[in-house]
Amino acid sequence: MKKVLIVEDDKFLRELMAQKLIKEDYDVVEAIDGEDGLSKAKETKPDLILLDLILPGIDGFEVLAKLKEDVSVSEIPVVILSNLGQREDIERGLKLGAVDFLIKAHFTPQEIVNKVKEIIGI
Repeated sequence: MKKVLIVEDDKFLRELMAQKLIKEDYDVVEAIDGEDGLSKAKETKPDLILLDLILPGIDGFEVLAKLKEDVSVSEIPVVILSNLGQREDIERGLKLGAVDFLIKAHFTPQEIVNKVKEIIGI
């Protein structure tokens, strides 16, 4: 079973995405902030990370940079899921190593699940 880590401080959105992924037979790990996301990534070694950028404490850009510096988790694909849709934000996220950048307002939870399937399969 493929494992997805959702790093998202919005409880409603995090739980909605988790439920959709669980229905599609993914094992889901949830983190509520950047520090939590980093430690859970190292602990659980997910197959993919869905990462919000606006997080309490350290932001998603910093989480992404730290993940890519750590050889034990640097190969895990990271999809940024954010409301920050400025071109600079998107370019910065991709430059830091994200495989994709999804703007929350433009995607339904099902489309996000479809993107996860596209990247890591089921």
